[in-house]
Amino acid sequence: MRSPPEPVFALPHASRWPVALAAVMIGLGILVAYHNSFRGSLIFDDEPAILENPSIQQLWPVWKPLAPPADLTVTGRPVANFTLAVNYALSGTNVWSYHALNLLIHLLAGLTLFGVVRRTLLQPVLRGRFGRDAFPLAVVIALLWSLHPLQTEAVTYVIQRVESLMGLFYLLTFYCFIRSVESPRPRLWQACAVAACLLGAATKEVTATAPLLVLLYDRTFVAGSFREAWRRRGGLHVVLAATWLPLAGLVASAGWNRNGTSGFDVGITPWAYWLTQFEAVTRYLWLSVWPHPLVFEYGTFWVNRSTEVALYALVVVVLAVAVLVALWRRPVPGFLGAWFFVILAPTSVMPGRIQMIVEHRMYLPLAAVIALVVGRAVARYGRRSLVVFLALAVGAGWLTVQRNDVYRSGESLWRDTVAKRPANERAHNCLGVVLFKDGQIQEAIQSYETALRLRPAYPEAHNNLGYALTKAGRIPEAIEQCRAALRLEPDYAKAHNNLGNALLQAGRIPEAIQHYEAALRITPNDAKTLYNLGNALLQAGRIPEAIQHYEASLRSKPDDAEAQFNLGNALFQAGRIPEAIEHYETSLRINPGYAEAHSNLGSALLQMERTPEAIAEFQATLRIKPDYAEGYNNLGAALYQAGRINEAIRQFETALRIKPGYLDARQNLERTRKAVPAAGSPH
Repeated sequence: MRSPPEPVFALPHASRWPVALAAVMIGLGILVAYHNSFRGSLIFDDEPAILENPSIQQLWPVWKPLAPPADLTVTGRPVANFTLAVNYALSGTNVWSYHALNLLIHLLAGLTLFGVVRRTLLQPVLRGRFGRDAFPLAVVIALLWSLHPLQTEAVTYVIQRVESLMGLFYLLTFYCFIRSVESPRPRLWQACAVAACLLGAATKEVTATAPLLVLLYDRTFVAGSFREAWRRRGGLHVVLAATWLPLAGLVASAGWNRNGTSGFDVGITPWAYWLTQFEAVTRYLWLSVWPHPLVFEYGTFWVNRSTEVALYALVVVVLAVAVLVALWRRPVPGFLGAWFFVILAPTSVMPGRIQMIVEHRMYLPLAAVIALVVGRAVARYGRRSLVVFLALAVGAGWLTVQRNDVYRSGESLWRDTVAKRPANERAHNCLGVVLFKDGQIQEAIQSYETALRLRPAYPEAHNNLGYALTKAGRIPEAIEQCRAALRLEPDYAKAHNNLGNALLQAGRIPEAIQHYEAALRITPNDAKTLYNLGNALLQAGRIPEAIQHYEASLRSKPDDAEAQFNLGNALFQAGRIPEAIEHYETSLRINPGYAEAHSNLGSALLQMERTPEAIAEFQATLRIKPDYAEGYNNLGAALYQAGRINEAIRQFETALRIKPGYLDARQNLERTRKAVPAAGSPH
């Protein structure tokens, strides 16, 4: 005897135009709230994930962008990395396309949330209570969620598309599941749900919770019990859970611990991390209701005694118990509470050694908080309460515009962070990094020193301070800071490299070479260190080895104009002039305004007796650097070789006006003046 067919709950018929109007409202709201996000620059983890990520520099063959390198935010997250490759293909490192795609992802997530909420409110278990208000209620919830300023970190901070993109796939998993329940032919929708879940798993590990919450959703809103959900759709739930297998492979590709930053083997006791999460969860809830102050980086901190977080722990434990009770007695609010806690669970339970509180983690959990608050208000006060929430959505959008303005540059973002968390040594260090890149070296040194006052055993700040002191010419202090970094972290490759730089400037070439080689033992293919070692070997007169290291550096980073230039110099010294010319020309294709490359190319061409071309290169040098005495001297030498004696004299005289003590120019001028009578005498 056949079992009766599974009931299909079709939605009441709705015309398309209200749905289209809702989509336009949500889309316009998001565009207005984030209109100024396009001004934002690449910040913090954006830079290594985009500027130093060779896997995104080509879309084909497809496995290259699907295999991100280690130690990046996108490591083990191939779908997120592939989207960066799409952006790189569109705009290179120009940020507009990255922000545009982030905004599109958020817009699609907001529309998907609208669909999930509307269709959930029209399920039989809720239709009697909310069916009449399902449409406006879904619009308001989606607007509040989309425009909430707590979302800015997941939208405006480019690399945190791993969060928003995961959120989109997570919501699509639910939307497709709901459509499969409503459809008389559910197979296609079920396949789409599995595909969305699989894409989410390849975007961020939090997607591991989706199969659990889909099962809980089935029990709460559709089947009525776990037994009935399993009887009707057990196969689908098994296939959704099977997405854990490829996810496990991706986690393994990142060393099972996100390259040493998150896991039970990263040197952090679980209890020390778990205690910090009581404050984190409480703060997330507070920011959901009152989003101020928003902080980009809360810093690394540890709780020494459980009594320090007793109040936070009380709040979290009471809420968690309330959710467990509600799952049994009041399944709908229980599901919303489970959505909040279960999605936060992976990052709250898995110990991390760097970040304790991170606002972008609330991207999806925020939906449950908003849905619960708005739903309770409508149930108690009716549809008129939605007007208040619409006004709150407008206010949230305005706050989002203000928050986006903070992201306009790395300096503004870190100054805001330092102002709100003055005891955060990591924020001071990162402010120093952006100040240094902007050429504000003294201000950067002060920021690094502040970071070290707050945390003396901070190897990264010691290393950065050492690098800044090198650039400031304070070499003995730079050497000491780099050595301090290495005492704290002996395998710190960047500190070995920067110590090598300082020693090289001090003229201690053999010691510099030792530290570059130590850095390369730790990171064998680091282009910067290979290049620096090439420079040291060149100064040591070990020209063949210098050439080898420049070539190795360029294999990792072929578009490095300086490395191309210095390889040209090494080849020139080795007497391999035609090859030197090739590399000078490559350097100039990468950076046409590289005055020294024009000058050295001119010298190489002069050696090859290609005098007219040499003259053109020296003239190009002087158009870029009009006060470059060496350029006038070189041009004078080329003109002399071409027999243009009077012009040569003028160039040597100009060189001496700029640099009166320039011996080469004076000798060349004297020799050329002696040649004037000979040039004018009859042959």
